[in-house]
Amino acid sequence: MKTSLIIMAAGIGSRFADGIKQLSAVGANGEIIMDYSIHDAIAAGFNKIIIVIRKDIEDDFREIIGRRIEAVCAEHGVELKYVFQELENIPGDIPEGRIKPWGTGQAVLAAKNEIDEPFAVINADDYYGKRTFAEVHNHICTETSDGRYCMAGFVLKNTLSENGGVTRGICNMDGENNLVRITETRNVVKCGNIAKSDELEIDANSVVSMNMWGFDKNFMKKLEEGFADFFSNEVPENPLKSEFLIPVFIQKLLSEEKIKVRVLPTEEKWFGVTYKSDIAGAAEFFGRLTANGVYKKDLYSDL
Repeated sequence: MKTSLIIMAAGIGSRFADGIKQLSAVGANGEIIMDYSIHDAIAAGFNKIIIVIRKDIEDDFREIIGRRIEAVCAEHGVELKYVFQELENIPGDIPEGRIKPWGTGQAVLAAKNEIDEPFAVINADDYYGKRTFAEVHNHICTETSDGRYCMAGFVLKNTLSENGGVTRGICNMDGENNLVRITETRNVVKCGNIAKSDELEIDANSVVSMNMWGFDKNFMKKLEEGFADFFSNEVPENPLKSEFLIPVFIQKLLSEEKIKVRVLPTEEKWFGVTYKSDIAGAAEFFGRLTANGVYKKDLYSDL
């Protein structure tokens, strides 16, 4: 069965002191976080990978990881595509002074012409774990259909950075693990055994979204319609900073009772690079996984 993985990497590119922070090596052989996601996706059964980048970072991307991924995909019969998230690829005119991309919803839409099968979506700079990929892949192969999707649900305390605040989608579910509400919550920080967002205390065992979703191909049509609506109704109110975000759009569809989203709970430990100070911890984290046999020293050798 054909299944695709869309990796949102267009945010990778801002120069960060001595390099591009999200492309910093965290593995012993220069692997970056995306290497581990691609490894786990291929192992889970994904046979098409679509990477969303920007034109201005294409050369850097191909130099640091692109050629390595191309070789791995070719060896294992996995189709690899690049698509580009462009500021001007919108259903309207670019507001004067706008330089900020249009968000994760637009990033996924950049792949619309490449999708004709069930697909998953992830962030490029987040680590999700082997079992999570396997469960999401199984769901999109067996249960995902038009209007019935899935989302990997992480435990909040497993997703916080030691080095500062992060944005998380706090989830509420019904008794059958169907998503009832998702609330984008900014500046979530670790405070001992609890988490806080500004003055709001949050249960550290809350289920959160890390932007790992499973959809059927028809979701692209809904997303395209949602983007046009966003551009007509929200951009005029905040032309320089408004963003079309997947969790916010999902919540809109949920509130209109147009979709159902099954939350697939996972105890996997998330890891990501939000701050430069996260890089050393990431290298230590992946070093432990390798030492414990979760991954081979030659990462792709066990595929």
